[in-house]
Amino acid sequence: MKAKFLTPVVTAFDKDGNIDHQANKNVYDHLINGGVDGIVVMGSTGEFFTMTMEQKKELIKLAVEYINERTRVYIGTSCMSTDETIELSNYAHEVGAHAVMIISPYYFSLSRESIELFYDIVAERTKANIYLYNFPDRTGYDLTPEITLSLVRKHKNIVGYKDTVTVMGHTRQLIDVMHKEFPDFEVYSGFDENFAHNILCGGAGCIGGLSNLAPEICAAWVKAINAKDFEKVAEIQKIINEMMAIYDIGTPFIPIVKKAMILRGVEMQDYCTVPFIQANEEQTAKIKSLMENTKLI
Repeated sequence: MKAKFLTPVVTAFDKDGNIDHQANKNVYDHLINGGVDGIVVMGSTGEFFTMTMEQKKELIKLAVEYINERTRVYIGTSCMSTDETIELSNYAHEVGAHAVMIISPYYFSLSRESIELFYDIVAERTKANIYLYNFPDRTGYDLTPEITLSLVRKHKNIVGYKDTVTVMGHTRQLIDVMHKEFPDFEVYSGFDENFAHNILCGGAGCIGGLSNLAPEICAAWVKAINAKDFEKVAEIQKIINEMMAIYDIGTPFIPIVKKAMILRGVEMQDYCTVPFIQANEEQTAKIKSLMENTKLI
């Protein structure tokens, strides 16, 4: 399959915590013009966990209508309850999203039986195609290759998987297990630096946050690896490796990414939902230095 780089897009808010429609449109244009293969609305980078159901539906409608098939649109519809996850997933499907991405409930560690029960219920009652979202550092448990294979055997609308783990061996094992029976099952890495390794292992690419600020670099990486221009792939790998330091400038990294996008000229504000804090002067100086070193500004 052809490599793809999808953007887990930030969500632009105004100072009162409302969805900033024009700023979000500016962000989508920035990504589409940069050449990304798709936009994932309300992934972790999109602050879905602090948004109301009404805000989520407002943003889904805005994104799908404004992007208007200029690139593919995936919606993170994860909620703590199955009923709300199903409601939001079906809403996304009805307004025209291409697929949804769902992380299973977090806070308590879940058994294999509980994980499968959650996805069984959601998949059976959801019309949309579903990408599973594995993020063990946030859920407290792993969505293993064995669980994934069992789910895909039962539900034709489970078509892919995002693996947000640092160890590529985990992702490689998942790809190997799934592709023996389902060769078209799409497996994405969740960390930007693993993109090329993912493709070389037979995966679909990456859903990585750096593409928010440098979509053109990520798009060039996709073009290079699809053309088997490995000299260029290695050149961009070095740039991405250096850019990965942006994730360490602030905790969490979302306000840092928003500030970096502003520095690149995207017309938006860096307001986030509480309790996220905007980048301070010291952090902003580090962002500028990193972006200067990587020739982003």
